[in-house]
Amino acid sequence: MDDPTLYVINKMQGVLEELHVTVERFNLYELKNNIPTLPQTIKTADGVILASTVEWYGIGGYMHQFLDACWLYGDKEKISKTYMCPVVMSTTYGEREGKLTLSSSWEILGGLPCSGICGYIADTSIFENNESYIKIIEKKAENMYRTINQKMACFPASNQAVKQMVSIDKNINLTPQESEQLSQYVSDDLYVKRQKKDIQELTSMFRDLMGSSEQEENKEEFIDEFKEHFTPQAGFRAAYKIQIEGKKKPLIIEIDGAEQNYYYGNIENPDVDIQINRDTMNDIIYARMTFQRAFMGGAMKMKGDFKVLRTLDQIFNFMERPF
Repeated sequence: MDDPTLYVINKMQGVLEELHVTVERFNLYELKNNIPTLPQTIKTADGVILASTVEWYGIGGYMHQFLDACWLYGDKEKISKTYMCPVVMSTTYGEREGKLTLSSSWEILGGLPCSGICGYIADTSIFENNESYIKIIEKKAENMYRTINQKMACFPASNQAVKQMVSIDKNINLTPQESEQLSQYVSDDLYVKRQKKDIQELTSMFRDLMGSSEQEENKEEFIDEFKEHFTPQAGFRAAYKIQIEGKKKPLIIEIDGAEQNYYYGNIENPDVDIQINRDTMNDIIYARMTFQRAFMGGAMKMKGDFKVLRTLDQIFNFMERPF
């Protein structure tokens, strides 16, 4: 057997069954989609064995998810009366830290920890054939049975005391029935997907409402400045499309001699198509920059007739401030 933790669990299960204990096993990998509902199985148990193999560093991710589910959806009153035996076997460094993590987590949940098993196994074949190791496993299983059967008292743990004094409990106070129902909802993929879709639709709706409100407030932005600095040129006719960063729609400027038209919208085949950020646009409006200099300096992108672009600085001479 490649996984030493499974070997230990099988041995412990054999000992407990010889003592007429009903043992029910849950493989977190196989039940990964239903982990939020697993804390409800503790209700019918007198004791729990949490087993994990350290293959890189620390206990596995599914075990973390299970402990999180116990914190969120578990019956804390039942957990406070339930013993837990941690089993962590390692093929690398970290078995003691893993065992400590399980014990500390269970204490923070309010549960009662038992003396567990941890060890580093370099060669599983040698481990399985070592009679001394087998006796240790069997002895630990018997001690666990004795602890649970006699309901041995445990000294108070600082983990629980510190949690009560300094932690801020953000959990909603739910009844055990409500917690069980919530865990079922969380494990239902269709329900979760439907809720996510509803949230996305609501978010999109409110974003559109906020965007339309902002657009109403800023629909005249920059237009008044262009009107104030307009200098007509006889016979000149052009259409400019200015896409300003942060604006949903581009600013359209249509010039025909002395006639001028400004609006935020769309236009096909403009003479000049400009892409510009808001800071550069403000620099031009407040006479710190010109359209031509912005283009030559790389602060603005342009498509179309360059001569028409140069004329833009002539018909809108922001360098001359109106009196």
